[in-house]
Amino acid sequence: MRILISGGGTGGHIFPALAIAEAIRRLQPSAELLFVGARGKMEMQIVPKHGYPIRGLWIRGWNRRSIRSNVLFPLRLATSLYQAWKIVRGFRPHVAIGTGGYAAGPALEIAYRYKVPIVLQEQNSYPGWTNRLLAKKAAAICVAYPEMERYFPEDKIHLTGNPVRKEIAHNRYTPEEARKRLGLHPRRPTLVVIGGSLGAKTLNEAVAGSYELLKRHVDDVQILWQVGKGYWEAYKDSDVATLPSVVAVPFVDDMAAAYRAASIIISRAGAIAISEIAATPSAAIFVPSPNVAENHQYKNAEALVRHDAAAMIDDQSAVKNALPMALQYLRCEDLLATWRKNIAKFYRPNAAQRIAEIAILLSQ
Repeated sequence: MRILISGGGTGGHIFPALAIAEAIRRLQPSAELLFVGARGKMEMQIVPKHGYPIRGLWIRGWNRRSIRSNVLFPLRLATSLYQAWKIVRGFRPHVAIGTGGYAAGPALEIAYRYKVPIVLQEQNSYPGWTNRLLAKKAAAICVAYPEMERYFPEDKIHLTGNPVRKEIAHNRYTPEEARKRLGLHPRRPTLVVIGGSLGAKTLNEAVAGSYELLKRHVDDVQILWQVGKGYWEAYKDSDVATLPSVVAVPFVDDMAAAYRAASIIISRAGAIAISEIAATPSAAIFVPSPNVAENHQYKNAEALVRHDAAAMIDDQSAVKNALPMALQYLRCEDLLATWRKNIAKFYRPNAAQRIAEIAILLSQ
């Protein structure tokens, strides 16, 4: 059995793909898997570290903020379709799985033209551009939110939930153990700030601008601050990073420990971040990114707020107010407990296995 998996650009597309691949390997140990990503993007390093081969396309996403930077887009797309054609023709997959992101577009389009059944996995409450384009060609569409028939053909939809990495789904750390692993005090209330694998400008500014506040609370609360590799040089020597109560890192390798260590989390509202926080489960303040298609992070977080499962603060207010809000909520343990209980209801276990089963069935 040969299965092609494509998706990337951010961790939100890569980690679900890896979780699905792991589930396929458990169900079909002899299956041959091949990933397709975008050259120069993080999947080209992360996927091989997990033991899977990957091929890269010359594709880039459409830049909404700088139209001039898209001048090569038609050439990149045409080249990537040709590259995908060579990959699909050589690998001859029995089924192709896409987890979103611009690399998935050419790969799954060519697979469809070769009459390969394609499976889409949509993480968000509002689907991405790639999956919307491919929806009519898909044999199955696996979603994490109800009422997705607004965007996809109803007869193709499977409500599976989002795949969560096994080390997070089966997290067995106690908070004390997790904090020790991360170089934190084992019993001190802990705020974890996560801006995603690449970092988030707003969240970094919120932490860096809170030096005086955190200095006053240096003995009351500790901070694990994932700065992001793209922002590390700018913030690694900031005043906040020198505080003894702050552990600043470019990237957290052990996210299972980070989630378990947290008394409260400040995070972007990407679908996979929400699913991982729900799997732990953790109390969280979400700061939706305004720089995503159709404001889907806001819609993700809004669904949680409606169910009393988290708090939300808009991006403009977060620089000034996110840290004071988090410190205030740390004193409200009953509220944090309610958020943990309610966000856990958004986690659907075995999502990766269900998607793998659907893909394997279609491949036969």
